Amino acid sequence: KVAIKGIERELICPACKELFTHPLILPCQHNVCHKCVKEILFAFEDSFADGGSESSNQSSPRIRISSSSMDRIDRISRSGRKRNSLTPRSTLFPCPGCQRDIDLGERGINGLFRNFTLETIVERYRQAARAAIAIMCDFCKPPPQESTKSCMDCSASYCNECFKIHHPWGTAKAQHEYVGPTTNFRPKVLMCPEHEMERVNMYCEICRRPVCHLCKLGGCHANHRVTTMSTAYKTLKEKLSKDIEYLISKESQVKAHITQLDLLLKETECNSERAKAEASQSFEKLYNVLEEKKSAALRAIETSKNIRLEKLQTQVEEYQGLLENNGLVGYAQEVLKETDPSCFVQTAKQLHVRIQKATESLKSFRPAAETTFEDFVVDITKQEDILGDLSFHSNGLEMPEISEEQSKMYNKALISWDCPGKADSADIYVLEYHKLNRDEENVTWQKIDVCGKSRVVSDLDDDSSYAFRVRGYKGSICSPWSREVILRTPPAPVFSFVFDDKCGYNNEHLQLNPRRTSVESRAGFPLLLGSERLQVGCYTTLDYIIGDTGIAKGKHFWAFRVEAYSYLVKVGVVPSNKIQKLFHSTHDVTSPRYEQDSGHDSGSEDAFFDSSQPCTLVTLGMKKFFIPTTPAAPKDPASRILPLPSCLGICLDCDRGRVGFYDAGRMKCLYECEVDCSGIMYPAFALMGGAAVHLEEAVTAKYREYHDDI
Repeated sequence: KVAIKGIERELICPACKELFTHPLILPCQHNVCHKCVKEILFAFEDSFADGGSESSNQSSPRIRISSSSMDRIDRISRSGRKRNSLTPRSTLFPCPGCQRDIDLGERGINGLFRNFTLETIVERYRQAARAAIAIMCDFCKPPPQESTKSCMDCSASYCNECFKIHHPWGTAKAQHEYVGPTTNFRPKVLMCPEHEMERVNMYCEICRRPVCHLCKLGGCHANHRVTTMSTAYKTLKEKLSKDIEYLISKESQVKAHITQLDLLLKETECNSERAKAEASQSFEKLYNVLEEKKSAALRAIETSKNIRLEKLQTQVEEYQGLLENNGLVGYAQEVLKETDPSCFVQTAKQLHVRIQKATESLKSFRPAAETTFEDFVVDITKQEDILGDLSFHSNGLEMPEISEEQSKMYNKALISWDCPGKADSADIYVLEYHKLNRDEENVTWQKIDVCGKSRVVSDLDDDSSYAFRVRGYKGSICSPWSREVILRTPPAPVFSFVFDDKCGYNNEHLQLNPRRTSVESRAGFPLLLGSERLQVGCYTTLDYIIGDTGIAKGKHFWAFRVEAYSYLVKVGVVPSNKIQKLFHSTHDVTSPRYEQDSGHDSGSEDAFFDSSQPCTLVTLGMKKFFIPTTPAAPKDPASRILPLPSCLGICLDCDRGRVGFYDAGRMKCLYECEVDCSGIMYPAFALMGGAAVHLEEAVTAKYREYHDDI
C-alpha cells in the first residue's frame, strides 16, 4: 500500500498550487480545479476585450498564470479570431499543466468530466492530514454533535440520533447508501456532460473518455471506435496494475537512481560554489583594472588642475601689479622720484621693458590656462557594449551559422541555422533581429528564445530589410553571435491562390498535383499528334492556366519556382474580361512570325510589346529570363537575357496600374511595366513542351510540442 502522505505532489492543482477542489479532466488528460478553469477562462476572455492588457490578466489572486501562458493568450487574441462567426465556436483553454492551448469544443467547461476518483483520493489525504479533526453533524441543534455517518444519497453527514430521525425504518430513505464521515459526496451514476439525462455506458477508444449511447448514435463520437464500460474498466485496470507492479519490482533501481541524483545534487552545489568563486575573481580583476584606470584618470585631472591654477594665479598677481601703488606700477612710481640721471637711466631701462610687456598684455588679454577639461572626458561607449555582452564563453560551444539556403522570407520569415561542429552543442538559442533604418542611430534588437534550430518570425513590415543573428546557450555558457544575415521582405502583402482546374484547363497537356500548387506540361504523345498533322513548320499553341482567385484592388505579391529543365514558360497577369480571348487566342503559337524574341527578322521585333495581347506576360525558359522588347528596354538583345532566378515573384499594384517581376530570393525587381487593371486581375501562366511551375508555399509556424496519444 502506498502511504497517502507520499502522493501530495499528485494532488496539487497546477493553477492554484493547492489541493484539488472539484477537479475537471481536460482533453489533454491533465486535471484542474473547477474554479481555476473558470477563472483562467475569464482571464482568457478578458484578453480579447482588453487587447491582452496586463490589468486584465490579473483577474483573480487565487490563480497564478505563468508568463508563457499569458504569452499564448496574447498570441491567440492577436490572431483575430471572430467571436460572432456563424460557424460553431470552440473554446481554447491554456492548460497550466502542459502549457498548450486545448480545444474544449462548443460546450466549453460544460463538456468536461469531473474526476471523482481523484476527488476521493484528495479527501482521503485531507482526512489523513487532519486526523483528529472531526466532521460535525449537519442537522444537530447547537452545539452540533460529531457525525458518525454520511449519506451519499442525501449528501449530508449525521450523528446516530439524527440519522435515525431522517432515515426512519421502513421508508425509502432507509435504503440510502451511507459511509463513514466524509465531505466528499459524488453521484452514484456518472452522467454524460453532452446529454445530461443519459448515463455513460461506453468508452471511446479514440478520444479516451466515457460516452453515452447518444454520443455514439449521432454525436461527435459517431464514427469512433467504442467499447463497453466494463471492458474498458477491466482492460485499463489490468494495464495500470501491470505498470504499477513493474515499477514496484524496479524499486531497487529507483533507489539507486535516487542515490545517484542525491550525489549529483551535492556535486552541483559544490560546482556552483566553485563557479561563483571563479566568477567573483574575474570580476575582482575587472574591478582592479577599473580602479587603476580611475585612479590614473583622477591623478591626471588633479595634476592638470594644479598646473592651470598655478598659471592663472601667477597671471592674477601680474595684473594686480598693474594697479596704482601696487607691484610693478608702484615700483615704477618710486623710480620716477629718482633725480640723479645716471642712476635713473640705469634702473629705468629694464623697468621700461617690463612696463611695455604689461601694456601689450593688457591690450590683448588672454587667460594663461583653459578652464574646461574636455580633453579628460572618458569615452566608455565601446566598453559599455563589451560589458553588456559579457557572458560565460566556452571553447566547446560552437558559433551557430544562419543558413541562407534554408532560410526563407515570404509572408513570414523562416530563419534556420546550424552548428558546424557538434550536433547539439547548445540547449537553447537566442534569435535577434531588427529592421534596417539609416535614420536610426541606436539599434534595438528584438529577442526570441528558441528551443530548436529554426524559428518563424511574423509581423514584419513589407518592402523592408531585416538583419538576423543567433547565438547558443548551454546553461550559463553562451557562444559568440553568428554572422548577421540580411533578408528583405516582399514589396507587398503575399497573395495566396492555387491553380484553377476548371477555367480553360487542358488536362491532356497539363497535369496538376492534388493540392493544385504545381502544374507540369509534358512534351508527350499529344504534342507529337499535333505536329504530325502539320506538313510545314511546327505551329503548336501554348497551354494556359490561371489562378483560382482574382484581385480587384490594392497591391499584392506572389512567388513561384520554374523547373530548370523547362523549355518555355510565360508568366504574368490577365484581366477577367480577356480570359476567354486568352484561351482562344491565335497569336499564342510557337512560330517565327509570332515569337517576338525568336531572333528572326520577321518584322515583329519592331512592334515592341503588342498592345493587342490579351494579357501581360514575360517569357522564361532554358534557364533564362527574357526582358520584353519595349522602348525602354536595352537595344542589345543579349542584355535583355538574364539568368533565371531560383524563385520568381510578381507584384501587382492595381491602384497604380503597374506589374513588376522580381527575383524573389533577393526581392530585386527585374522588369516593370504598365498594365490595365480595369477588371479583376488573375495570375496567368503558359507552358509549352517539357516545363513545370511550382507555387511558393506560405511560411507557417511550426511548434515542437509533445502530443499525447488522444
